[in-house]
Amino acid sequence: MASFKNLQIKVHGRVQGVGFRYFAKCQAEKLQIKGFVQNQTDGSVYLEVEQESAVLDKFVTWCKKGSPWSKISNIDVKTGELKNFSKFFIEV
Repeated sequence: MASFKNLQIKVHGRVQGVGFRYFAKCQAEKLQIKGFVQNQTDGSVYLEVEQESAVLDKFVTWCKKGSPWSKISNIDVKTGELKNFSKFFIEV
């Protein structure tokens, strides 16, 4: 059985108002990732995602590129506690 893990990702740069959350949700659903994405008051975007490590690696690679209009300057990734999300959603 594959082991799931939780990643907490903070993406910095031009990531708000450029469709980042929408595209992140599409990518997460395509990869069957559960969790959420949320704009932060400091202008960054925070994601908390759960899936197998190999799948999460693909998602982190996508986050480094972002949506077509975003410009990523930095990305922080750390491992968190599993929360067993039931779907992926955009937190407002």
